[in-house]
Amino acid sequence: MSVLRLIQFTDPHLYSSENESLRGVPTLPALRAALAHARARDWPPDALLVTGDIVQDDAGGYAHFRQILGGLGLPVLCLPGNHDEPVAMRRELARAPFVLDEFVDLGRWRIVLVDSCIPGAASGAVSAAGLAALERALAGAGTRHCMVCLHHHPVPMASRWLDRVGLTNGAEFLHAIDAHHNVRAIVWGHVHQSYDALRKGVRLLATPSTCAQFLPHADEFAVDPRPPAYRTFELRADGSLLTEVVWVEQHCGGSSRSASSAA
Repeated sequence: MSVLRLIQFTDPHLYSSENESLRGVPTLPALRAALAHARARDWPPDALLVTGDIVQDDAGGYAHFRQILGGLGLPVLCLPGNHDEPVAMRRELARAPFVLDEFVDLGRWRIVLVDSCIPGAASGAVSAAGLAALERALAGAGTRHCMVCLHHHPVPMASRWLDRVGLTNGAEFLHAIDAHHNVRAIVWGHVHQSYDALRKGVRLLATPSTCAQFLPHADEFAVDPRPPAYRTFELRADGSLLTEVVWVEQHCGGSSRSASSAA
């Protein structure tokens, strides 16, 4: 394939109940609306990417997740977040189309999935075993371009409260990235907002949640009234990429979108 198309959903925060809300947003209807919007506008991708907090400390939410995304005929690449239940997640998503492996090769790209969760903590870290797995995945990619995905942000977000719950060994993680010249992008969730920067030629990308958002650059916790969102990717054979955040407007059925950008 000359272009690999992905759609990223992140931080849906599902519950076992269909009626639960997170910060005023009913999470299950919001995920369904985001998927419906993507299917009307950006379909079909080659795979879906879900970067954590699938559930909100409630393993019953995985049944909804399976029901919504399990029958689309696409691989669903999944990472845990700090609100996930890792044992239940592996049990409930243990079969196709869900992928919880260390990496998956799609066309000219290797998508590397890094577990950044610390049991019982909101902040994250990549364990020694996780760093070793990352090293193996990048070193063994051959001529493929790599996109590295995790839940926690490895760089500061200029938000005092949020940066207290980021990746605590971000420098070590980035040192591992810097040792390889095939990494084109690092992608994460957790922060419930959009972020797009460039570091040593590597694109750094955060994606808003399919439910409530956090106010960027806030010293104390604050909710952003922006609607649910998802991110699209076009990963090209030459290692360049095109990505876009798509905001799913509530109630009116429309959408707004950020400017597309390539690197």
